[in-house]
Amino acid sequence: MLKSSGLGKATQGFGDQGDEDHFASFQRDILAREMVRKGGIGLAEIFFRAMAGRADE
Repeated sequence: MLKSSGLGKATQGFGDQGDEDHFASFQRDILAREMVRKGGIGLAEIFFRAMAGRADE
């Protein structure tokens, strides 16, 4: 999800593109772990409400 959102996408700059891609994957992994540790970003509740609303129809 984080990769698809463009998080960690290499910018114009220095170094080898491959090195930047590797660093970005580490950065995304750490960020994802922190998001989970803090309880997520609230998508489960949004999905639950959407499905519960459709069940009532």
